[in-house]
Amino acid sequence: MSVKKEKIIKKLPQKIGVYKFLDSTNKIIYVGKAKNLRKRVGSYFSTKTSGKTLRLINKIDDVKYILVQNELDALLLENNLIKKYQPKYNVLMKDDKSYPWIKITKENFPKILFTRKVVNDGSDYFGPYKSTYVINVLIDLFYDMFYDSGWTPITLLKNKVNSQKNEKYQEIIKKIKSILKGNLKILINQLTIKMEKESELLNFEEAKKIKSKIDLLKDYRSKSIIVSSKISNVDVFSLVSNSLNAVVNYLSIINGSIVLSHIMEFKKRLSEKDEEIMRLAIIRSREVFNSKSKTIYSNIKISEIYENVNVFYPKIGDKKKLLILSERNAKYNLLEIERKKLKENERSKTKPSLIFLKKDLRLKTIPIHIECFDNSNIQGSLPTSSCVVFKNGLPSKKDYRIFKIKTVTKADDFASMREVVFRRYKRVLDEKGDLPDLIVIDGGKGQLSSAKESLKRLGLSGKIAIIGIAKKLESIYFPNDKIPLFIDKKSPSLKLIQTIRNEAHRFAINYHKKRRLKSTLSSALTDIDGIGEKTAELLIKKIGSVRRIYETDLDILSSIIGKKKASLVLTGLTSVFENATGEV
Repeated sequence: MSVKKEKIIKKLPQKIGVYKFLDSTNKIIYVGKAKNLRKRVGSYFSTKTSGKTLRLINKIDDVKYILVQNELDALLLENNLIKKYQPKYNVLMKDDKSYPWIKITKENFPKILFTRKVVNDGSDYFGPYKSTYVINVLIDLFYDMFYDSGWTPITLLKNKVNSQKNEKYQEIIKKIKSILKGNLKILINQLTIKMEKESELLNFEEAKKIKSKIDLLKDYRSKSIIVSSKISNVDVFSLVSNSLNAVVNYLSIINGSIVLSHIMEFKKRLSEKDEEIMRLAIIRSREVFNSKSKTIYSNIKISEIYENVNVFYPKIGDKKKLLILSERNAKYNLLEIERKKLKENERSKTKPSLIFLKKDLRLKTIPIHIECFDNSNIQGSLPTSSCVVFKNGLPSKKDYRIFKIKTVTKADDFASMREVVFRRYKRVLDEKGDLPDLIVIDGGKGQLSSAKESLKRLGLSGKIAIIGIAKKLESIYFPNDKIPLFIDKKSPSLKLIQTIRNEAHRFAINYHKKRRLKSTLSSALTDIDGIGEKTAELLIKKIGSVRRIYETDLDILSSIIGKKKASLVLTGLTSVFENATGEV
């Protein structure tokens, strides 16, 4: 995975939403939904893929997202966006998981049908709906509208109609389309009248059935923010800002569904007011996307922009929830701008030595983040490696790491370097951490080649600058270059490299000393004449470390292993600790 894609994934929030993959021409090539945007998008690049998925991954140049409040909203929005953009790598509807639609055919006498497939056949499609039950109720109600007007299946099949009846049929279809576009109030009012009539006739069972249908329609109308019968053909704008930047999120609502989410970023130059920026954003968006909506929801109060276009500032209900959703998208994008600014500020405070280092090593960028590796062992025993981290020319000790060599059993500096570099950056990739701008290897061509092999295995070859520094002449080695570079001894860049290398060496040596001392002390008990493995194990189990055993009173030791052995242990450990140096 490229560094660019890694950075894109890291910026994604761990929230429910819909993501869009864009290619190098900024065209949407795939739309998907996720409970956790970062985790889902990252999974495309962290698992082995082939065929169509691999072709998709290779074409991804950028990732955009829209946040929603729940999984249902994500599914509905995903379907709406797929229908609108018809991305190359998406199926229009997923037969096994997609929600149902109502289809009105394009005929002289249109049919009203239930379907799970949306095809380009000229028919009108309405949905998707949360359940087939809602669709069945609606279709039953629509059939009742035809029966109430004297239409029967026989007359429909024989098409025995005159022009007057044809007009009546088309009027019913027109009313049904209006209902399906969100105007459920017409249907609820008709059902309410029916229910009252049945009650007057004492047909309470029938009235109860009608009431359950009314309740269902009201419940359906109120639950979804993404597909809401109360919100139709609306432009939603929200603005969030700080002293330097502003972000505006634009949501286009068509027939009760979000069909577009667009982010605009503004850099303040003359301390522009939020109202001024919002007006500009509204004008630009409606012009670019050719919006004809007569209603705008905004979180910023603005003066009139267009004639016959009403601007509202929702305070409660579904309209307010939709505005909150838009604000959430804007806030995440503003947060991203602030993060970028923070990084730019860090780079602007760059130490001069880093600028010299970039020039001397012919690097593409200033190496703000540098990591250095060093090995330590004595005749192959207890091999240890260190990784020190410098950020902006200063040690970042919280990021230091120590490695106990696992795969090398004898003195092999090259194999040790190969192991630790692989372990270090495999974990960074797995945890989606920050990769360094420069890796420094304490050693010459051999150690450098070993480190390079590990980077290649991880797919990082050529993506991170790496050098080796040989102690003898302080010569700098580059991959695939036999001739070393000799930097001026007085150069700030060489002094920085030496400082980092020396810190890695110090950190590795100190830890290695601790390991040697610990190893010496762990065998200290069995080295004492008269003390065997079972006695040593018993003491370690009861008391803990060798130091604690040394500090324990004779009486306590005697109660565990007897007075004679206790005396031997204390005498033997006293000589060990008096001769040992360093920490235990």
